[in-house]
Order: sequence, then structure tokens, then C-alpha cells
Amino acid sequence: MANDEGPTRIQVKNRGLILEAGLDVFSTDGFRGATLDGIAKAAGLSKPNVLYYFGSKEAIYRALLDTLLDTWLDPLRALDPEGEPLEEFLGYVRRKLVLARDFPRESRLFAGEILRGAPLMADALAGDLRQLVDARCEVIRAWMTSGRLAPSDPHHLVFSVWALTQHYADFEVQVAAVLGPERDRWAEAEAHLVEHFRRVLVMRRVSHNDRSP
Repeated sequence: MANDEGPTRIQVKNRGLILEAGLDVFSTDGFRGATLDGIAKAAGLSKPNVLYYFGSKEAIYRALLDTLLDTWLDPLRALDPEGEPLEEFLGYVRRKLVLARDFPRESRLFAGEILRGAPLMADALAGDLRQLVDARCEVIRAWMTSGRLAPSDPHHLVFSVWALTQHYADFEVQVAAVLGPERDRWAEAEAHLVEHFRRVLVMRRVSHNDRSP
């Protein structure tokens, strides 16, 4: 596919066309519903041309997944243990929502892989993803222990961010249908989610009258 000097410009272009088409098809039809014919048509290439670059449908799918996990973990990596706890966590919420807004096809591709049991990502989920989540949850737990954030389970807190932000990408059609075209759903979502997690995480001062007898 490539000579000793590396891939040619047309090879780089065609490979990019195939991956872009694969992302469209897989995120819409899922792995089982996607076909090489459909990917070739979306890429504007012949099926034999697609097979020249990728030997199978699974090879295209794997190539997309290989680049996805790093992108998906970047917002959590950016959480700074030395920063102000509340603003760091709310920044994480914002970054996850921006990721859902800017990469909805990738979000649906990831969700589809998880829903089918993550056969190609199980090792990465149990490795890189778990290690990063565990490390950042220890940071969040330390913030809670020191009284800088209200106590809760850090892992389930992170799961809540995933669920509430990725919903806007994975169920975009539903959200758009309910809210209608006149509303800025992403701006509204950011305002709502930031306020929601602020209320969850801010240490509430309990007055004498609020205390249980």
C-alpha cells in the first residue's frame, strides 16, 4: 500500500475518505448493519479500492476505535489535581459536553461498541480507561475528604457526567425533536449541567433549624 518513502498523497486522501465514510456508516448503522458496499459508496470509491487499503469491514472499524479512546479520555486527563476542585470538575463537565457536541458520530460509535459487549475494546476499557478513571477518582475523593467538595462516590459521579453529557449526542434526534429547532440545546445543556453538578458538589452549610432532631 505504501512505498519506502511512505504513502502517496492520493493514498493518504483515500484512506481518510474511507475512515470518514466508515465513521458515518458505523455511527448510523452499527457494526452489524454496516457493509463494505455502503462504506465504499459513502467514500465515493469502489469496493476493491476500499479493500486495497483495509482488508475488511472490521479493519476499518478497528482503525476508528484505535483513535477514539484517546480522544474520549482527554477531558478527564485535563482535570488538574492542583486546581480549584469545584472549577476543575465543572470544567470537566463542560469539556465532556463539548466533546459530545463536536464529535457526535464518535460518541455513537463508542456507544455502539459498548452495547455489543466491547469485543474490540475490552482490554482498553479494563486498562487505560480504568487506570485513568481510578486515578482521577482518587483525586476527587481527596477533595471530598478534605471538605473541598461535598461527599459522594467519585466513580458514580464520573459515570453521571458520561451519561448526562453523551445523551445529547447519542440521542441527538430525540433531544432535537423535543426541544425544537428554535432552542439552543447545547447552550441550555451546558447551563443546566453545570448548575446541576454545582449543586451536587458544593458543601451545604446546615443551619441549626435544618438539623434533624
